[in-house]
Amino acid sequence: MKKRLGCRVAALVVMMAGAFASAFAQYPSKPIRIVVPFPPGGAADNTTRIVSQPLAQVFSQPVIVENRAGADGAIAADVVIKSPADGYTLFFGTNTALVAVPVLRKTPPYDAREAFTPIGLVGRFLFFVFINPSVPAKTVPEFIQYARSNPGKLNYGTGSSTAIIATMQMMRLSGISMVHVPYKGEAAAVADLLAGHINFAMITTASALSLAKEGRLRNLATLLPSRSSLAPEVPTLAEAGVGGVSVTPWAALLGPAKLPREIVDRLSRELNIVLKRADVREQLSRQAFEAEGSTPEAMTAFLAEQTGTWARAAKEAGIQPD
Repeated sequence: MKKRLGCRVAALVVMMAGAFASAFAQYPSKPIRIVVPFPPGGAADNTTRIVSQPLAQVFSQPVIVENRAGADGAIAADVVIKSPADGYTLFFGTNTALVAVPVLRKTPPYDAREAFTPIGLVGRFLFFVFINPSVPAKTVPEFIQYARSNPGKLNYGTGSSTAIIATMQMMRLSGISMVHVPYKGEAAAVADLLAGHINFAMITTASALSLAKEGRLRNLATLLPSRSSLAPEVPTLAEAGVGGVSVTPWAALLGPAKLPREIVDRLSRELNIVLKRADVREQLSRQAFEAEGSTPEAMTAFLAEQTGTWARAAKEAGIQPD
């Protein structure tokens, strides 16, 4: 009897393994949705849609972009966390939802390192320092000197957690003080910077680059490690004399925790192929986004490194979790 039962169990295991293997081989067999933690029309949404189109072609299945804005990305993150780990619900996660939310809250709703399965780094949003031309400064050193000579008279706008921490780091490192004006998004900050209601802002939007080229804004520096091809004349913040600002905005593709390795590998492979396409890179570049790509292992390590970086940056900037 025991021998017969053992044979049946073994047969069942073989059958289940075969069924799982078949499911993986057929993946995807239905539409995939990518949840974006920001509203339509923004940099994250546009970037996701650029990447999703060629992925849909590769998979021969629709790739649907679903916008779930709010709570700094925690709402979208929760949707993905609670979804089945079958590869049909993915997360276009940014540093805001994946790092800032866990680091800047007293009671974090999740730990991204445990709540998600990393698939790959998509790339980095270009992040620039802009000022209104009414400020008599054309370089970062000139701006710092002006701010020091006029303490408390300048203000700065922020539309993201990245801008908040990066600006506070810059002020601490350069010994200046400005009044904070928070915004719910970058679009409103750009509008007020253009109108002169605020003097300074660190933003990612591609429209601000166009405004700078028209002379309506002044672009002083980029927070990226190297100069951007979209504005090669603009120095990095470190080149401009302010080294040590450690946070930059990025985006990655992830799935719920315990996503099967076979699905992770398939998604990672196709994502990296798409990100190497010249047409995709050109479209992303126009959105002020630099495509990168990575292995799942590299993304896992990057997420851990960024969590530590943001925690240290927030502490150094004097930001207390709320």
